[in-house]
Amino acid sequence: MAELLTAAQMRAIEQAAIASGKVTGLELMERAGRGVVEAILEEWPERAKTSHRAVVLCGPGNNGGDGFVVARLLKERAWEVEVFLYGDPDRLPPDARANYERWRDIGETLPHGDLVDRLEYPGVDAGCPDIDLFVDAVFGTGLARAIPDDLARIAQQLNDRKGPKEGRARIVGVDIASGLCADAGEVIGEDRDAVFHCDLTISFHSCKLGHVLSRGAEICGKVVVKDIGLEARGRTPGDVAQLVDAVSVAGLEKNVQAHKYAHGHAMVLSGGPGKTGAARLAARAALRIGAGLVTLGVPPAAQFEVAAQITALMLTRISGAKALTDLLADTRLNALCLGPGLGVADHGRDLVVAALASRRPVVLDADALTVFRDAPSTLFDMLHEKAVLTPHGGEFARLFPDLAQRLATNSRIGPAYSKVDATRAAAARAGCTVLLKGAATVIATADGRCSVHSAQYERAAPWLATAGSGDVLAGFITGLLARGAAPMAACETAAWLHTQCALSFGPGLIAEDIPEELPSVLRELSI
Repeated sequence: MAELLTAAQMRAIEQAAIASGKVTGLELMERAGRGVVEAILEEWPERAKTSHRAVVLCGPGNNGGDGFVVARLLKERAWEVEVFLYGDPDRLPPDARANYERWRDIGETLPHGDLVDRLEYPGVDAGCPDIDLFVDAVFGTGLARAIPDDLARIAQQLNDRKGPKEGRARIVGVDIASGLCADAGEVIGEDRDAVFHCDLTISFHSCKLGHVLSRGAEICGKVVVKDIGLEARGRTPGDVAQLVDAVSVAGLEKNVQAHKYAHGHAMVLSGGPGKTGAARLAARAALRIGAGLVTLGVPPAAQFEVAAQITALMLTRISGAKALTDLLADTRLNALCLGPGLGVADHGRDLVVAALASRRPVVLDADALTVFRDAPSTLFDMLHEKAVLTPHGGEFARLFPDLAQRLATNSRIGPAYSKVDATRAAAARAGCTVLLKGAATVIATADGRCSVHSAQYERAAPWLATAGSGDVLAGFITGLLARGAAPMAACETAAWLHTQCALSFGPGLIAEDIPEELPSVLRELSI
């Protein structure tokens, strides 16, 4: 899996490389600028065939230095390039200043106020009639405050001109869109639109958390990572969040010599009459992902309803917590799922208590979380390292209201509190694995390990916004736990396969389709 770095982690990598003597800051800046130009011409190859017009807005730090390199390299390709500087050239850092001087040898640098005036001229199209490319090299990952009002006005003018019309200027972000927190993917400050909305963002060495969290994908457009020759050394896996970009569970295939119990026996508990569909979805998903057996535990009143709907799934009556405890005397039942359609009455809470007391791997989703909304600490006291919580945003807020509130509060300074921060804190408090759902699904363990699965950019799967989709995800995790996967690996693999099924099926997806698409996805993976 690839790393998702914070701004501080990226800065430390760069500083370590420079301190080692293997590379200078000036060399890194040159590589970064070349990477930006390469990415531009790879994204729009028609612009490599002839000259075009670019506007480069450079900032007061090293991101601005990258911008001067980009301007020089485009100029060398016979592009018409205008460069504007936000800040005082005499106060540029040494490497940025060197590239500023190199640009001054071949072109002019104008104050950013001239660009403000030009864009706000009443005849806006006459003011900048034929820009092919606008390069945002203002702040990058080091931004720790809202962008100033005059820069926000430039961003607004450019953002307003975005659209499908032919020939419009493309906006390219150097490292990350200026205005966006590189750690949280949130716009810093009160004005939620004070940010450059990019068509293409070029990051260096690795993606940053802000590219995938919160509004990152919406604002960055498309992210391309360029290698600038850095090494990541001296960090433990728990230090850095990982991007889930493939299945992480080995052995999804089945041994020809094994029997069904060798692949685990999962149980999914159902709600009462009229509320069994969610549990049936989860159970079907657990079976599809390879659990050897899956049993639905249903209250007596729902027995006939469920029996009429299932075939490969098994069914057993569970009248209450004691019946569940008695059933769990069978040690072959090795993974449990509670929550989908369970209900939020005391009956549901008692079942959760009994399930956790068994010390088996258990997935708690939906109602199994909400039932503890008035006393989350009661739940936390019972949880163990084999438990997995799978809340969506609303359920997360019921269990962790302080963390949710902090996450929802827009920061005036950076780095902002991120979804990774909140999920890590929740996992530490709960003492188990927490999967916080969303387009960017964050998975964290009690010891601080963290990963992010992003169903965005080329993996965007909006069809997953359908009733029952989360129940299927809970079932996938449960089935993998039954097969012996560790909780974090089960969550990572389930999240990746869940999205892959949606991408394979395409528009029109409903929750029932997801487990049925899984065999096709597994065949594509040669499993």
